[in-house]
Amino acid sequence: MPGPLRVGGSVVIPEAELRWRFSRSAGPGGQSVNTTDSRVELSYDVAASTALSPALKDRVLRRLAGRLTGGVVTVAASEHRSQLRNREAAEARLVQLLEKAIAPGPRVRRPTKPSRGSVERRLAAKRRRGETKRRRRASDD
Repeated sequence: MPGPLRVGGSVVIPEAELRWRFSRSAGPGGQSVNTTDSRVELSYDVAASTALSPALKDRVLRRLAGRLTGGVVTVAASEHRSQLRNREAAEARLVQLLEKAIAPGPRVRRPTKPSRGSVERRLAAKRRRGETKRRRRASDD
């Protein structure tokens, strides 16, 4: 649990850049539900991070713009009764979110033109189909 957070293969976020917050969770919990701080919020300040290169930081800031509040991304977990399991769930969510944001975009499609053979086959098929329809029309009159 405690320690640096590994995102993908190359990015490691130091523990000092992660902020944890705990609060009481709604939902199941039995007698201890009102006394245990099992809900977990994990915040990561992307804008001030030293773990990301400028290019990656820019990419993350752009892709997570809708989720950021002042350059900080926050994930919450409260589906488990245990604070430890909620911490693990919050870490997993943050890692998944950052991996998706860090991933490079799809390769740019290089425009190509159809081969001469494929153009000829397409036109021949159109001619055959047109001829079939023309024959049907002539026999209906």
